[in-house]
Amino acid sequence: MRVLSGLLPLILAAFLSVAGVFVAGTCAVAEILPTDSEPLVITTGNGRVSFSVELATTPQTRASGLMHRQSMSPDHGMLFRFDQTRQVLMWMKNTPLPLDMLFIDDQGTIVGIAEDTTPFSEDVIASPGPVRYVLELNAGTAGLKGISVGDTARHRVIQN
Repeated sequence: MRVLSGLLPLILAAFLSVAGVFVAGTCAVAEILPTDSEPLVITTGNGRVSFSVELATTPQTRASGLMHRQSMSPDHGMLFRFDQTRQVLMWMKNTPLPLDMLFIDDQGTIVGIAEDTTPFSEDVIASPGPVRYVLELNAGTAGLKGISVGDTARHRVIQN
């Protein structure tokens, strides 16, 4: 998963696509050991749901995200934290796993969900408005666990 911010990366991505240029170096992702995962809890209308999440809190980790990851445990995910609340643009380039993306505001409230995103797609997936966090889970997890807009996420990096 690569995160884009602002208009410049969109213009650059379009240029690179047209020019047929591929940038290497940020695409390699080392497998992250389970000890690097932390608990995250979502409170739904049906109760609490727990996940172990890896963190993407730096530009480098946000840029690589779950790229090249062939599998992820059903109770795992990746939590992206951005330096400020803003419109967030995501894509699935080099990501073989279909994902659910949960867009989360400053308070930890889920404000949007992009379900079952298309692997390897370069289509932009935009947050429904300004957000501070994005939680990526295996596709279908939001529906299976009853997670919906308005539910709240709790984690040590979510300032709520």
